[in-house]
Amino acid sequence: MSDEVAEISAVEWLTTPELAEVLDEPLGRVRRLIAEQYLVGSTRNGAYAVPAVFIVDGRPLASLRGTIIVLADAGFSDDEIIDWLFADEPELGRTPIAALLDGHKSAVRRVARTLA
Repeated sequence: MSDEVAEISAVEWLTTPELAEVLDEPLGRVRRLIAEQYLVGSTRNGAYAVPAVFIVDGRPLASLRGTIIVLADAGFSDDEIIDWLFADEPELGRTPIAALLDGHKSAVRRVARTLA
């Protein structure tokens, strides 16, 4: 678990105003993206923030939403979803977020469904 914590602490986080700037969207739209599970964030570092790696080419990572929904349906909190995405997953041979960034959403969701 300490490796997981170290990994999470090294993550760059974006607050909602920073997300609005990066996404070039109004703050209300950013909040909607979070509410509709296109993004997931945490208040573990004080202000609510989202891992910057969830943004690719100025947009939320397309494959992230379905994975967030699967994990939320399995009873994961937002913090637990983020922790799982950044934890080494033996079945994937890397972290789930790395697999999503490499385009392996089916494999990630298959593993996520086994957590329910």
